[in-house]
Amino acid sequence: MIESLISIAFCVSTALTVLILLLPSQYEPEQAKSPAGSKDSPKPKTAVQILVLGDIGRSPRMQYHALSIAKQGGDVVIIGYKESEPHPEILSHPNISIVPLRPHPAFLQTSNKLLFTIYGPLKVLFQVACLWKCLAYSTKAPKWLLVQNPPSIPTLAIASLVCFLRQSKLVIDWHNFGYSILALKLGQRHPLVKLSAWYERVFCRSASAHFCVTDAMKSVLKQEFDVKASILPLHDRPANHFSPILDPTARTNFLETLPETSTVRSALLQGTLRVLVSSTSWTADEDFSVLIDALVRYSELATTTHNDLPEILAIITGKGPQKEMYMDQIATLEKSGKLQKVTIRTAWLSVHDYARLLASSSLGVSLHTSSSGVDLPMKVVDMFGAGLPVVGWDRFRAWPELVTEGVNGLGFGSSVQLAEHLLELFGDNDKLECLRRGAQKESCRRWDDEWNPIAGTLFELT
Repeated sequence: MIESLISIAFCVSTALTVLILLLPSQYEPEQAKSPAGSKDSPKPKTAVQILVLGDIGRSPRMQYHALSIAKQGGDVVIIGYKESEPHPEILSHPNISIVPLRPHPAFLQTSNKLLFTIYGPLKVLFQVACLWKCLAYSTKAPKWLLVQNPPSIPTLAIASLVCFLRQSKLVIDWHNFGYSILALKLGQRHPLVKLSAWYERVFCRSASAHFCVTDAMKSVLKQEFDVKASILPLHDRPANHFSPILDPTARTNFLETLPETSTVRSALLQGTLRVLVSSTSWTADEDFSVLIDALVRYSELATTTHNDLPEILAIITGKGPQKEMYMDQIATLEKSGKLQKVTIRTAWLSVHDYARLLASSSLGVSLHTSSSGVDLPMKVVDMFGAGLPVVGWDRFRAWPELVTEGVNGLGFGSSVQLAEHLLELFGDNDKLECLRRGAQKESCRRWDDEWNPIAGTLFELT
C-alpha cells in the first residue's frame, strides 16, 4: 500500500515537474541600460506582438499598426501567413520582424457547406497547434499581444491562454465580428454560428483593451458583448503612400503605363474615357454582380439614348474564391455585345502602383455590404487617401461614419442606383470634380494623426 502511494506521488510530481518545465516563459520588463545615476536613461523598447490569422500582405490595418509602433521605438513581431508581399517598409524596418505561420493543408479549404462542417474543425485543430507553438515557444514573451479579429476561432482562446501564462496584455483590434461572417456561409440559425457568437463574447472579455473601427461597433461591444475593459474607436485612415495626384496630365501618364489600358488607349488620350476602380476580395460579403449589372445598364444607355456618355474602363484589383465565377460571367456578356462601351480588366498591383492607380482614376466603387452592419471597408479609406471620390453600398449602420453624402461620395442600395450614379457623374464632369475636391480634402486625415493619441498612449509610446 505504501509502495503504491509512493509510486503515485512520484508519478504526480514527475508530471508536475514536466508541466512546469514546459510552461512558456513569462514577460520580463526590459530595464534601461545606462550609467548609474544618469538622468537621461534611454526608454526601453516596448515589445509588441501582432497576430494576424490571415495573409499579412492583405492586412493593411495591422501593417499600419506595426509601422506606427516601430516608428515610436517599439519592438514589433508580426505573426501571420506570408502569402503576398507585405508593405516594403515592413520588410525594411529594423524594429519589425515577421514570424510566418505554417499554412493549413489545401484539402481543408472548401466552399461546400457539408464538407465545411467536417473540415472546419480539422482546420481549427491544425491552427491551434501552429498558434500555440508560435505564440508560446517560438517567440519571446511580449508586453502586449495585439490580435486582429476576425477570425475569432481559434485566435481569441489561444491568445487569452498565452497572455495569461506569459503575463502579457491582450488587445483585440475589432475589424468585424467572426460569427457574422460565418453566418454568410452557414446562415444565422446554424448551431456553429450560435456557438461562434457565444465563444466570441466569452473570450473577448479576457482582453485588457479593445480597438474597433467604428463608434457603432463600440456600442455593440459595450451593450451586447458586455465588455468592461476600455473600448477605443480607432478609425481607419490612409497610410502616407496614398496621396492625391493633382495634375490631370500626370494621372493620364501613369494610366498609359498600365497594360490594362492598352485596348482603350486612344479614348484615354482623347479624354473620352473614365477609369473606374474597385478592390474586392471576391467573397460573399461583396456582391460583385451589383457592379456588373450597373455596367451593363450603363453600356445599354450609352449606346442608345445617351450617346455622349464616355467609355468606362473598370479595373478590378484583388484575389478571392469567387473571382473565376464572375470572370466567366463577364466573358459571356462581352461575347453577347452587352458591354460595348465598357471594358472590364482585373489587376494585381504592387503597393505603390495600386496607390497611384487610385489617385489616377475617375471614381472608386465599394461593394462591401457589411455582415455586421458596424464595420467599414478599408478600401474606401485608401481611396480617400488618394483623393478619389467613392460610390459605395450604404445599406448599413456605420456608412455615415466614413462617407459624407454628396461631398466626397455617394451611396447606393441596388445596381439600378449605382447605374444612375455612373450616368450622373460621368455625364456631368463638374459633379464628378466636386466630389473629387471633397475626397482630396478628406485625404488630409492621416493614420498617424488618429493612431498616436489613441493606440500610442495605450502602448505607452507617446
